[in-house]
Amino acid sequence: MRILVIGGTGFIGHFLVPHLVEHGHAVTVYHRGHAEPALAASVGHILDDRNDLGSHLPEFQRLSPDVVIDMILSSERQARTLMETFRGIAGRVVALSSQDVYRACGILHGLEPGPLQALPLTEDSELRTRLKTYGPETIRTLQKIFPWLDDEYDKIPVERAVLGDLRLAGTVVRLPMVFGPGDPLHRFFPTIKRIDDGRTAILLQEDAARWRAPRGYVENVAAAIALAATSANAAGRVYNLGEPEAFSEMEWAQKIGRAAGWQGSALAVPTDRTPAHLRVPFRNEQHWVVSTARVRRELGFAEPVALDAAIERTIAWERANPPAEIDPKQFDYAAEDSVLADLKRMPAGAT
Repeated sequence: MRILVIGGTGFIGHFLVPHLVEHGHAVTVYHRGHAEPALAASVGHILDDRNDLGSHLPEFQRLSPDVVIDMILSSERQARTLMETFRGIAGRVVALSSQDVYRACGILHGLEPGPLQALPLTEDSELRTRLKTYGPETIRTLQKIFPWLDDEYDKIPVERAVLGDLRLAGTVVRLPMVFGPGDPLHRFFPTIKRIDDGRTAILLQEDAARWRAPRGYVENVAAAIALAATSANAAGRVYNLGEPEAFSEMEWAQKIGRAAGWQGSALAVPTDRTPAHLRVPFRNEQHWVVSTARVRRELGFAEPVALDAAIERTIAWERANPPAEIDPKQFDYAAEDSVLADLKRMPAGAT
């Protein structure tokens, strides 16, 4: 197939593009010129900002892609431009979305009223009634990590624009929290740093320790995106991606610890005793467990990389590539030691 990938040089794109090439597809990447590591020699390039798609119509027409995979859609405005640009040119568009579209996410953030959402969340579960879950300050922070994210970020109107187009077929894949080599959020780093700093205990706020949410290893997520892009049956469909089981934050800390050869313990601490830098201000009783049964049933997806290997690869990358800036306030070991000392002095069974 002829596949155009918009924004294919980032975290997931570094795995998606080689996967497509290895499976015999002719791939062109539309990007701003930052491609590290280098892409295969067979990959074509169109260099520009995603907001200038319209100026490349002749190139897109010559390319005549069977599928366009947009990795960096941020807003309804961008999605409408995408669909307008490729009508009559492409066979289908695959849009990357997020599982933050679910109403459960709004409840978690304290932005949605009403009872907790039933689990697991499926592709047909309720979506948020309130758009723009993230405020301007959060958006500005995220833009430092994800430059493609615009001020109007919200995946719900993105999905509506892609799936509601009557002249160009669309597919939506909803991503979990993605981890692995190249993770710009360094999701494993706080745990790995504590382990490598010789901490004997990792503290978690009690309700946050129980909280379960979807995660996905980057190579597995990339393989699922490729499958959705190359399967004709995926037209008009929405797919949740992620590992088949949602572990709690406590279980993730334990899994990372075991894989790193750590002999310490992860401890759940009551909220009122949790150090300020470790407190999680969400409604953690709203778990974010998501079913990925549809992509497995309809497209036959199965993870190419086992979870144990995924964790080991991520740990190795985090150790070799720590964040350029580390906030020392997030590693206030004196405060953590004070809590640990208090816990040791408490009678057995007391909280």
